[in-house]
Amino acid sequence: MKSGTKVLVSCSNRILTEAIARMLSKKAEFEVLSASVSGPEDFSEISAAEADVLVLDSLEMFLSAATTENAAAAGGRPSCVLVAMEDNHGHFLKAIQNGVRGYVLRDASALEVICAIRSVAQGQAACPPSYTRVLFDYVAAASVKTPSQAVTARWELTRREQQLIPLISRGLTNKEIANTLNLSEQTVKNHIHRMMRKMQSANRLGVCNAWQRQRASLSTNGFRYSGAQESA
Repeated sequence: MKSGTKVLVSCSNRILTEAIARMLSKKAEFEVLSASVSGPEDFSEISAAEADVLVLDSLEMFLSAATTENAAAAGGRPSCVLVAMEDNHGHFLKAIQNGVRGYVLRDASALEVICAIRSVAQGQAACPPSYTRVLFDYVAAASVKTPSQAVTARWELTRREQQLIPLISRGLTNKEIANTLNLSEQTVKNHIHRMMRKMQSANRLGVCNAWQRQRASLSTNGFRYSGAQESA
């Protein structure tokens, strides 16, 4: 008979570790290899356990040097689910960027923890429903990136101000922009006021319109120039 998904649970809190291990042991689909209270210094044993999924309560433990060294030898780290996490968008994005596949908040139910581990074991990802928007905003900002140098040179916008333009264009509030870029709401407000002054705009809509007009102008000029080259 095929064994279930091999799970290793290692949290800094003994009660949390034992509770998760107990829940998993009641499910035939999981095989708990180990459930221990440990720190980064114990990760050599964790890596050697050949688990399919790691359940941890520390991103630092997952990123520890011992993990990296053992992972390199083994051909890659197992999938990781972080549990009992703080409600912090910046920490969430850092975890995702470093390869974590599951992110469960500290107020999650037992069912949510099990579902997250199951999803990750099946090759999927798991995060709180409210964090989906955080991912969408992050990917959108990364894909749009910043306006081209030619578009922004006219106003001498800083790098941070350039990052704000696509987010403002999408109608995000100062608070939503602050969460996306891990800034304070007041800092975002100050940046936008400086942009309005540089771009001689009365409001946020004016900033977007000025950027769109400048970009359209450059695109049109570039198209005409290309056409002339083809005709020559």
